[in-house]
Order: sequence, then C-alpha cells, then structure tokens
Amino acid sequence: MTEPTYSLMMFYQGWENIQRNLVEMIAPLSSEQLALSTASHHWSLGRLVTHMVADRAWWFQGWMCAGNPDLDPIVHWDEEGQPVRETAELVAGLEVTWQMISGALQRWTPEDLGYTFSNPAFMPEEEWKIWGDCTRQWIIWHVLEHEIYHTGELSLGLGAYGMRGLYGKA
Repeated sequence: MTEPTYSLMMFYQGWENIQRNLVEMIAPLSSEQLALSTASHHWSLGRLVTHMVADRAWWFQGWMCAGNPDLDPIVHWDEEGQPVRETAELVAGLEVTWQMISGALQRWTPEDLGYTFSNPAFMPEEEWKIWGDCTRQWIIWHVLEHEIYHTGELSLGLGAYGMRGLYGKA
C-alpha cells in the first residue's frame, strides 16, 4: 500500500484568501489614492503593494526559481530608482506572483520543505551575511508572515481614508 502524497497547498490553504482580498482592495484605487500614506514617514499605499509583490518574486523566483524567468524583473521592483507602479500593473503583479506561489505550493510536498537554498547570485555580498542559507520551509513562512503583516498595514491605511480594507470599510 502506497502512502498518499500531499502538496504543500494543503498546509497553506487560506493564503489564497489574502491574495483575493489584496486584489479586491487594490483594483479600484486611483493613482491619487495609491499615493496616500498613513503618516508622513510611512510608504505610500502603492509603494507598500509594490514591496509586497517584489518580496514574493524575490524569495520565490529569485531564491527558489519557483516560477518563470519572465518574473525576474519583478524581483527588482522594490529597488531605488524603479518607476511608480499604477493600479493595473500592481494588480497584474499580484496575480502573476500568486500564480507562481500557488503553482509551487501545489508541486512541492512536505519532503521538499527541508531543501536548503544558498544566496542567489544577484544578491550583494553584504546581504549574504544577513540571510545566509535558507530552507524552503523558512522562506515560505517568511513570505507568508511578511504578507500578513503588510496586508494589515495596507488595510489600516485604506481604512484611515474611508476605503475598503481587508474586511470592508473601517
């Protein structure tokens, strides 16, 4: 009798709800709304979403090569000098990076969690010292916790302006 094989998606059910809520929060926003921030020392709402999309690509594509090489430019969206992203591009970035994450979680099994990744070649040496080698399990959890944190931050910012946050209008 063979043991059933489970994908990691079984363990990360619910993440797709964060994705759906992010798209629903961002899709109706104008350029002016994306430029708003909750405080003068905080990133704009658009910059926050850009950071979230880039983080997904940085870890899943840049570190784990989980998607298509066409996603490589998104890895750098968060760097200085990058253009401001408009709503349609942010939504497209959320969608394409979610497809990458979802596909990877469906392919990978619990046995894959222990695989260790070395620092990617694109990473500057000073960052190598910060991150070191990372397991697939740590990377997945790190991206998810990062997403939960910033989704809450985004929701709070939207609610402060009377716009729809994670659970509707605040």
